[in-house]
Amino acid sequence: MSMHNSLFERILSLEESLLQPAVRSSPAALAELLADDFIEFGSSGKIYSQQQLVDLLPHETEVAYSLYDFQVRELAPAVVLATYRTTRTTAGGRQKSHALRSSIWGRTDGRWRLLFHQGTPTTA
Repeated sequence: MSMHNSLFERILSLEESLLQPAVRSSPAALAELLADDFIEFGSSGKIYSQQQLVDLLPHETEVAYSLYDFQVRELAPAVVLATYRTTRTTAGGRQKSHALRSSIWGRTDGRWRLLFHQGTPTTA
């Protein structure tokens, strides 16, 4: 596997993990993945810090995410931009919402951590 494919697979795996209920409900797992100075511009229009998400996500109501159109672009050594789309479905499939998403990941001490994330609502 080439370095590019390896990087693509690693970042995809990290993004997918952040959409999993087991990770979203674990303050320790979230703190490991989100950089200390992490910031998110949420699809809700709210701005979140690492600590706010660590406090908020474990109490999130049950939702499922589908991720597609995933791309990775290396911005600098050890810094990448991931872009993709998601469909968010509430428990029982009652409500769906769609978003364009972008994340900036940085690698420090051999570990990738999320520095920035933005979700932009879309109609599909």
